[in-house]
Amino acid sequence: MSRITRIATPLIAVALMTGAPFIALAQNSQATGNQTQNAATETQDWNTPPAGTEQAQTGFRDGILAAKLDKLAHRTIDAKVSHLYVHPPVKGSDAVSTYRQSFQAGYDAAVKHGVEVVQAHPAS
Repeated sequence: MSRITRIATPLIAVALMTGAPFIALAQNSQATGNQTQNAATETQDWNTPPAGTEQAQTGFRDGILAAKLDKLAHRTIDAKVSHLYVHPPVKGSDAVSTYRQSFQAGYDAAVKHGVEVVQAHPAS
């Protein structure tokens, strides 16, 4: 019996000691996953169009795209100068007004969050 105790006791101790790092690793993994998810949610929030009509959502997306294109082309950063603001692709005075307001909101959101422009690298 004493021989089994001499072998079993250290094995049990080693088993208990090695389990703690795995539990801590799992907890850290969960915390990191939550931080990554929160960062993705924050990024997604500013460029998600607000609920509303189709014209409003299209205007918001077009505003973001126009800000990116204006920055890429080194044009003046102003929503009211943009082609789609001046000539909205919708008909009707209410739809035009809604589109322009959403376009301005999307453009301003993109500028506020520092729109990232992806440029193609020339082939070497």
